Amino acid sequence: MCMVIFAPIFAICAFATCGGYSGYLQVKVDCADKRQSNRSINIDFGYPFRLHQVHFKAPLCEAKRGEILFLDGDYSSTAQLFVTVGVLAFLYSLLATVVYVFYQNKYLKNNRGPLVDFVVTAVFSFMWLISSCCWAKTVSDIKTATNPTLVFHLISACRAQENQCAATHEPHWSRLNCSVVFGFVNLMLWVGNIWFVYKETGWYKTGHRYPTRSASGKRSSEMRQRLYSESSFDQPDEGFGLSRQSSFNQTTMDFGQKLQRQASIYHTQVSTSLPQTHLSKNENCDKEKTVISKGPMIFVNEM
Repeated sequence: MCMVIFAPIFAICAFATCGGYSGYLQVKVDCADKRQSNRSINIDFGYPFRLHQVHFKAPLCEAKRGEILFLDGDYSSTAQLFVTVGVLAFLYSLLATVVYVFYQNKYLKNNRGPLVDFVVTAVFSFMWLISSCCWAKTVSDIKTATNPTLVFHLISACRAQENQCAATHEPHWSRLNCSVVFGFVNLMLWVGNIWFVYKETGWYKTGHRYPTRSASGKRSSEMRQRLYSESSFDQPDEGFGLSRQSSFNQTTMDFGQKLQRQASIYHTQVSTSLPQTHLSKNENCDKEKTVISKGPMIFVNEM
């Protein structure tokens, strides 16, 4: 959202202050011969700062004719790069604004929109870095090339000691200085926007799908585990007694079941070996237990 609001504005300010600049230098030449005095020379220059094509006519104090001179330096490539980056950044900012407002669902679909936006934002950040640094150096070189002292060395009449030369008007550099400032502001704006665009990509969401526990969460988990272990050691005898009692009861029940199975097997064997016998059953429960413990009672009928 920060880029959507401020990026187009600062991009316009950057390329407008650079591309719309024009300045001039005015020099006055006073020759020793009074007939050639008070000769003013106007030197106009501006974007794209091809200074080697800027020419002006300077008087020759020894004669009534003049000479045509040119400034030094060609800074058009850096200036055009700075303006191009600003214009492209402005256009992309407008496009991003339209997409964010009217096509938000398609922007987030399949994670393609955030990835493309992230890559383009990173590229523009790098381009703003290169163009702003180069343009700052170029502005310094332009100031040097249009310095009145350097221009005086180009004019033959000013190199003569008997003649006097002075600058009556120097260029104003406030607009170019502002263009450099706007360039670095755009750089910080686009670099800061990388983080916000990265949060919309799948890379950020994948890394935060399973968040790690914080240090406080780990400490609380260790504290709960320590309390649980201490509570389990406070009552060791009860747990051990219950387990020993349950194992004893289980052993007693198993032993009784084994005795009943052995008695039934023995009763079956006796009944099959003596065909004319029968087992008597007592009604008393206590006697039945006694008979079972001693063995079955056998009655034989005499023939």
